Amino acid sequence: MTGTRAAYVQLGLNIVLFGLSWPMVKIGLQGASPLWFAAARATLSATVAFILLALLRRLKIPPRDDWSIILSVGALQLACFFAFSNLGMQSLPAGRSSVLAYTASLWVVPLSLLIGETVGWRAFVGVLLGVAGIVVLADPPRFDWSDQGVIWGHIWLLLSGFTWAIAIVHIRHHRWRTAPLDALPWQMSVAAVLLWIVTPLVEPHGHLDIHAKELWIGLIYIGAFAGPIATWAAVSVNRALPPVVGAMAMLGVPLLSIASSVVLVNEPITPPLAIGTALVIAGIAVVILEKAKVR
Repeated sequence: MTGTRAAYVQLGLNIVLFGLSWPMVKIGLQGASPLWFAAARATLSATVAFILLALLRRLKIPPRDDWSIILSVGALQLACFFAFSNLGMQSLPAGRSSVLAYTASLWVVPLSLLIGETVGWRAFVGVLLGVAGIVVLADPPRFDWSDQGVIWGHIWLLLSGFTWAIAIVHIRHHRWRTAPLDALPWQMSVAAVLLWIVTPLVEPHGHLDIHAKELWIGLIYIGAFAGPIATWAAVSVNRALPPVVGAMAMLGVPLLSIASSVVLVNEPITPPLAIGTALVIAGIAVVILEKAKVR
């Protein structure tokens, strides 16, 4: 019972840390360009993860069989997700951004079908609900098709969810020999290296304004806390609680992101945001429950 209580505390911590991360990134982007902030975030998270594993005496080089998944997670779930979500968030509110990026679970359904997995009909209902939510979030009657920043903002955030979904499918089919927590610093290092290679090429005039307090508020929070610590909490929860419990509870992340964005960055809650978010979360919940049933 003590272990279960601790797991629920960690689950709550996980939701809070990840939920607050979206407005914190929005704040951080006031002092940096998107890709430079993503690279700095990955570098700080990798450094903290190495220190954490060293203190726990768990720091070791992963076996060769795990490097394919370490590269996959580092490139897709971390580097691409950080970069695409930041690019999207520079044009869109943090609350809406979190919901669009969190559609990863929806894109897992067609990807699973493509690789021959059994997919129940309820999962497709969930995807349709989620797609309807995305349309409502975009607010078609008021959507400004002349604003390229807004158009690409939606595209980047959906791409961030899609690349995360690819990593999820790979993770599900990989037989781990390294504990997920032990792989974290190496995955973050892969993300940092890739981002530092790409960033100067894509954003040659980008910047990190080291004199801006907004940069350090966002970077320290997301790089030192929400990244490695929340990931550690997520790993612990997944070991102690049924997967469906953790997955359903994590639907609170976009809700907290919206609520915290109201407080931290003064973003309004509009009817399209509320209705669209409800549809997306309902769709993801249906997919999660169907996946649990199939298992």
